[in-house]
Amino acid sequence: MPDVFSKAKRSEVMSRIRGRGNRETELVIASLLRSHGLSGWQRHQPILGRPDFIFRKQRVALFVDGCFWHSCAQHANLPVNNKKFWSEKLAANKARDVHVTAELRRGGWKVVRIWEHELKRPESVIQKIASALGLR
Repeated sequence: MPDVFSKAKRSEVMSRIRGRGNRETELVIASLLRSHGLSGWQRHQPILGRPDFIFRKQRVALFVDGCFWHSCAQHANLPVNNKKFWSEKLAANKARDVHVTAELRRGGWKVVRIWEHELKRPESVIQKIASALGLR
């Protein structure tokens, strides 16, 4: 079915759509942290890269990366439509992740990145976080 809007109008319409971030995955992590008694974390702090969670005292930055948006090696798939745009967009996301991780580490932070698909194994996720915090 052809689009009812011109290319410029479609672009304008789409630019007004705001994402909700990865709220659902953040809530899963918050629930896991609470249920395992891990405290001292904060969300939405103005730190480089805007980590999903930070543990300021231990200087741990925790990111939950979506398999699509961060090009997971196991689950990444490039959309068929507008391939050039998506390949550039996803490559830029990966490059930004590498840059943010390196900068935070230079600043003395431990960086933990959890893939969205890892949330299916909650004990593994908790082990990864607890290890970064020096608890295990």
